[in-house]
Amino acid sequence: MNDPPHILVVDDSEANRDIIVTRLRAHGYQTSEAADGEQGLAAVEQNAPDLILLDVTMPKLDGIEVCRRLKGDTARPFTPIILLTAKSDTKDVVAGLDAGADEYLTKPVDQAALVARVRSVLRLKALHDRVQAQADDLAKWNRTLEQRVTEQVAEIERVGRLKRFLPPQLAQLIVTSGNESVLESHRREVTVLFCDLRGFTAFAEVAEPEEVMVVLREYHTALGALIDKFEGTVERFAGDGLLVLFNDPLPCPDPSIRAVQMAVEMRDAVTELAAKWRHFGHQLGFGIGIAHGFATLGCIGFEGRFQYSATGKVANLASRLCDEAHSGEILVDANVLSAVQALADVELRDELALKGFSRPVKAFNVRKLHG
Repeated sequence: MNDPPHILVVDDSEANRDIIVTRLRAHGYQTSEAADGEQGLAAVEQNAPDLILLDVTMPKLDGIEVCRRLKGDTARPFTPIILLTAKSDTKDVVAGLDAGADEYLTKPVDQAALVARVRSVLRLKALHDRVQAQADDLAKWNRTLEQRVTEQVAEIERVGRLKRFLPPQLAQLIVTSGNESVLESHRREVTVLFCDLRGFTAFAEVAEPEEVMVVLREYHTALGALIDKFEGTVERFAGDGLLVLFNDPLPCPDPSIRAVQMAVEMRDAVTELAAKWRHFGHQLGFGIGIAHGFATLGCIGFEGRFQYSATGKVANLASRLCDEAHSGEILVDANVLSAVQALADVELRDELALKGFSRPVKAFNVRKLHG
């Protein structure tokens, strides 16, 4: 429950103070008293009243000057003032209102008028305090919003800098978490997809450089949209070759399924592009290799130029499977097959003798997905 309003009565007449205080207390108000202007100012500092009843004519410091000082202090919370003045002293009323007083009562004070004026002015204070609180809340919210905008701008700028040499997901993870330990070497089970264009080297030898750039731009644009869609991480791209990771740096459910789904959509997208390129005499195909296993991941490079890299047999296997894929084929290893065989139409390829692998590797071609 809120405390009742506190009213300070400043009057050099003890009899007047007693009458006013008795009536105010009868209506549940807290009160304090002062016998002159100087005592009144001290009482304001000590008690922080909600309302001041202030006599005009007092020794040492009159009510007009007390009112002027209180209202002139902009650091002080709004405190309404009711002047008490003799009926004939209308000039005091004008001077008091000019000094900032909010109301006035004439002496002798009518008790009913006293209570009515007090209630009216306290309602004014309550309204003022509510508006002030709302203004303070708005100012605080604006400061918080400004701070958030500043932080977000700084975060966007930092992400932009990190994206110059890190995959977008990794850059975002570092900025939002504030933790760069993800860049340290770690071991994780990942699915790796490697893809490139068939016939690109021969095409680049005979085509004009501008034609090569147009083809690469269309190719990267199409594949980049799908990588974003399936939330893969581009580990590297060089010319027409791209290596994409799943399950690192951010873990994801069913990384092999996600990689194969993306591969199928990549094949469809490049098939459409290849049809367009043939109109310009460019004979280009597309192959994909996918493998699943453990890799060591982390940043490699030198000051000012870093690359997030996957090292290990699984990355090499994906690259070698891609090398063996005919145009339109998606070759996967046995680990990927076990994850997707219920969802895909797969055919067994002959065991492949792959560079860097001492034993032949079983490979499977994903022809299409069910449903």
